Amino acid sequence: MNDRSTPSEVTVSIAAVERDTGLSKDTLRVWERRYGFPQPARDAFGERIYSLDQVDKLRVIKRLMDQGHRPGKIINYTAEQLQQLAESTISSPTRAAEAAEQHEDLQNLLELVKQHRIEELRRQLSQAVLRVGLSRFVVEIIAPLNEMVGDAWTRGYFEIFEEHLYTESVQVILRNAINTIPHPASHHRGRPRILLTTFPQEPHGLGILMAEALFSFEGGHCISLGVQTPIWDIVLAATTQNADIVALSFSAALNPNHVLDGLTELRAKLPRSTEVWAGGSCPVLHRRPPKEVRTLRTLDSIATALQDWRSAHPAA
Repeated sequence: MNDRSTPSEVTVSIAAVERDTGLSKDTLRVWERRYGFPQPARDAFGERIYSLDQVDKLRVIKRLMDQGHRPGKIINYTAEQLQQLAESTISSPTRAAEAAEQHEDLQNLLELVKQHRIEELRRQLSQAVLRVGLSRFVVEIIAPLNEMVGDAWTRGYFEIFEEHLYTESVQVILRNAINTIPHPASHHRGRPRILLTTFPQEPHGLGILMAEALFSFEGGHCISLGVQTPIWDIVLAATTQNADIVALSFSAALNPNHVLDGLTELRAKLPRSTEVWAGGSCPVLHRRPPKEVRTLRTLDSIATALQDWRSAHPAA
C-alpha cells in the first residue's frame, strides 16, 4: 500500500468511502456484519467513520473484485497478502510488458503522472499523436498505458486522484485530436452516423472516447452522449439523430447480467436498421455475446467493422 504521511487518526465518512472506493454504503454495512471488515468507529453523531488504512484496503479489494475475485475469500487477507494477490492477477501483464518494450516512453509517461507533472505529460502525449498518428496513438500507446495505470492503482502505487489526473489529460488530448480531423458533409456516401455512450451503470468514459477517436479517424460521423445514458434516452437520441450505429463501451467492473439485459433491451427498442455495437473489457461480451449485437474484441477491429458496414450499405 502507499505510505502516507497523514496521521493514522484521520478518518473519513461512509459517504466519502463510497465515493472513493466505488463500494456502496449497503455493501460496506453488509461486509461489516458478515465478515467483520471493515471495522468503522463512530463519530460524535454516531455515524460510521473509517481509518485511511481501511480505505486503502477497501480500494484494493474492489479492484480485485473487478478482476473476478470474490470478496468473501479475500476480505480477511492482510494488506500485504492483498498486494501480493493484486500483483499476481494484474490484467494482461504480458501485453503491457510488450507495449512497454515497443514504446520505451510509456514508463516515463507513467512517472510523469506519479510526479504530478501534468503539463509535461500532456505535451508528450500531444507530440506522440503527431509522431505516430491518431489511430496508432490510441491502439499502441493509450490502450497499453491505460492498463499500466490500472495496474499501478492495483498495486497501490497510484492514488485515485492520480488516476483521475491521467484520465483527464488523455481526454483533453483525444478531444483536441478528434476536433482536427477533416470530414466531408455528414451525408457523404459511406459515412455512417454513430451514436456513442455508456449505460447508466458505466461511469467510465475513456473507452468510449477512444472508440470515438477511431470511428472519426475512419470516417464515421460521431455523436457522443457522454456516459451513463438511460436506455430509453439512447433510443430517443438514436431516432432523432438518425443513427446508423449505436456504439457502447463496457468496463470489466460491470455486472454481466446488467450488460446482457441492457443490450437485449436496447436491441429490442431500436429499429432493425440501427445496428448495436459493443466493446470494452467486460468478459461477458465475448463469452456470451447477445444476438444481433456486434461485439468489438479490440479497438483495432473498428476499422474492419466499418468496412463491413459500408459493404452492407453500398447506397448509404
